[in-house]
Amino acid sequence: MPYIPHTPDEVREMLDVIGVASIEELFAEIPDSLRPKSFAIPHGLTEMEVRRRLERLAAKNRTDMSSFLGGGFYDHYVPSAADMLLARGEFYTAYTPYQPEASQGTLQAIFEYQTAVSRLFEMDCSNAGVYDGGTALYEAVMMAVRHTRRKKVVVSEAVSPIYRIVLATYTKNLRLTLVTVPHAAGGDDMAALTQAIDAETAAVVVQNPNFFGTIQDFTSLFSTARDKGAVSIIAGYPVLQTVLKTPGAMGADIATAEGQSLGLPLSFGGPYLGIMTCRKALVRQMPGRIAGRTKDASGRTGYVLTLQAREQHIRRQKATSNICSNQALCALRALVNLCLTGEEGLTRQAALSIENTHYAAMRLCCIPEITLLNRDLPFGNEFTAVFPINAKKIVRALVDEGIVAGFPLGRYYPGLENALLVCCTEKHGRDEIDRLARKVEKAL
Repeated sequence: MPYIPHTPDEVREMLDVIGVASIEELFAEIPDSLRPKSFAIPHGLTEMEVRRRLERLAAKNRTDMSSFLGGGFYDHYVPSAADMLLARGEFYTAYTPYQPEASQGTLQAIFEYQTAVSRLFEMDCSNAGVYDGGTALYEAVMMAVRHTRRKKVVVSEAVSPIYRIVLATYTKNLRLTLVTVPHAAGGDDMAALTQAIDAETAAVVVQNPNFFGTIQDFTSLFSTARDKGAVSIIAGYPVLQTVLKTPGAMGADIATAEGQSLGLPLSFGGPYLGIMTCRKALVRQMPGRIAGRTKDASGRTGYVLTLQAREQHIRRQKATSNICSNQALCALRALVNLCLTGEEGLTRQAALSIENTHYAAMRLCCIPEITLLNRDLPFGNEFTAVFPINAKKIVRALVDEGIVAGFPLGRYYPGLENALLVCCTEKHGRDEIDRLARKVEKAL
């Protein structure tokens, strides 16, 4: 079946209007030496043949492996009802409503999502979500820069290197000064972070748990930032918020997160969900959509897109951000997962993840050659194991055993080539963890 929308007569008519004899003439400025002589494109296939070919390709994937990968993206259990609810035609769209009066259901869902994540992080307000955790952190930094009108940003090296790369890329030409404070054995160096904050600082950026899995209390640091007129930004982990001191309780001004762990399946880059929450004083600096609840002239409850004067479809180049289209389906999935799991279920999920992780750390540390980088600090559902050999060798050896052992840190942290970030969730069984320990010991 052809899917080309234009007939030969229509193509001929368009070429006549622009004054060229053929489609090839449109590419005449490209030198012959740069033009491909042929394309290795196979002949068209029937639907059945396409399905068969894709099934053969899919069969090459290793979906039976036991994975201890984390690093910001986590394999949590998702209730089966989530897929059914997300497939409803009323919601199965990722686009932003431009006509609020015709999109009451979508707007209410976004409003409920905002309410849920604001409560989870104990913050005043939230937007409808952005693309992922990295863009959420960048947008948070730009909120701080606009609010303070300062150009210096202090960032802990223990913040996800993926987030820091996004931040550096987006701010490269914005004349900001990014000051990276080195980590201290897998923890945040509180003294160095505090010392780095001065009268020119727009924001201080940390993560809890940090990229090494370490849990710390930033209340004192945020108090110092407030005294210096700087904005406190923390990147969190949604699932663990029910058992950790929340960003709001620590006194953070902005809290962001990668929302993938709230019911979104693991994927090669997304689509994921960037969670953004903040204190009410900063809401007018918030990027993206914000859904609000109000009353119409008859006193009936209605939902609207509120504070739209911030947005680029109104303020153009003066908008708080260029983000426009919203991955609302990802936000809705997070909401559905939160509602199905409930507060008690989420707390149990977090507790089991931490319990399994500490069991894994104990089992690995029973091997004499292995130590923990952050052994003197509390950790959540990830820890950093240090081996006597390069961690990549451990990972390669265990792949043959059907295990993805973790994330080698040498890629982002020079000097930690022997360190491996190991993650557990509630889905890991004790037998699975015991097998990991046995195979690691064998690989050594």
